[in-house]
Amino acid sequence: MGIPKLCAAITLAVGAAAMTSPAAAEVNELRIAQQFGIGYLPLVVMKAQGLFEKHAERLGLGAVNVKWSSFAGGSNMNDALLSGNLDIATGGVPPFLTLWSRTQGVNQVKIASVMSEMPLLLNTTDPHVKSIKDLTDRHKIALPAVRTSNQAVLLAMAAEKLGPQEAERLGRLTVSMSHPDATVALLNGNISAHFSAPPFQYQQLRDARVRTILSSKDVMGPFTFTVAWTTAKFRQENPKTYDAFVSSIDEAIAFIGANKAAAAAIYVRETKSREAPEEVLRMIDDPDVQFTTTPRSVKPYADYMHQLGLIKVGPEKWQDLFFDNVHVLQGS
Repeated sequence: MGIPKLCAAITLAVGAAAMTSPAAAEVNELRIAQQFGIGYLPLVVMKAQGLFEKHAERLGLGAVNVKWSSFAGGSNMNDALLSGNLDIATGGVPPFLTLWSRTQGVNQVKIASVMSEMPLLLNTTDPHVKSIKDLTDRHKIALPAVRTSNQAVLLAMAAEKLGPQEAERLGRLTVSMSHPDATVALLNGNISAHFSAPPFQYQQLRDARVRTILSSKDVMGPFTFTVAWTTAKFRQENPKTYDAFVSSIDEAIAFIGANKAAAAAIYVRETKSREAPEEVLRMIDDPDVQFTTTPRSVKPYADYMHQLGLIKVGPEKWQDLFFDNVHVLQGS
């Protein structure tokens, strides 16, 4: 082969490699954190319908396996994300903000997609407790994580309105417990109150002894409940995988909006829930429950966590917390 033909062949080979290398360099397994509750319905639908695999194929990634993992708490999940043992973390806003504050300028962590907004309810079985000011040292309040969970921050916000020491006083009454365990404990009388989340809070309210003494709507109105976040490094090294994940969430949320009964049935089947599909559908149909990718009140939430000293850095604008694919939305 002559020199000109050889050069042309090399050029073609290099060009072909350049076109195929991004996909070849991306991960062949996406590791996603899977949590409990109706707030994660978009993930349940995504998994059941193989939406990530569909979009990975569309973007030329070929077969990409998805590994779903459960974590005991937000700190463990964040540790796994930073250590490279997890690709996509999911949960409430507080554990994300904790990590966002820690990673300023060093492999910055940001939200890839919002998944839901819905009210969170503080329920009790104590007939003498009419509001949070009636909770005393003999009461225990279960929530997903002391200080750093959505519920812990909302409780502190509500308590602060009662007096400067109330947030600290009520914080001492809180204990970390998963929603399923806390529901059993509440109904068995082992705890006095549970700051919960759908569907568990609604399951509790079917018991005549259970009453709601605080709603997140009382504290800050509609707000983003569940989000998915990852590192800048992961997005930079796996742009198509990232896009496939975001597209999967978008499609799952569109499916839920157009097919609520089918989505409810998928949730019951995939999570092996004891709920009847009709009960899950009733939750999804609640006007206060929205499956959406638009951020709501995330910056005010971050500002309050900064005020409490739970995070060292606060955002200047809500977009600071999100990757740029979210910036086009009318968020807050």
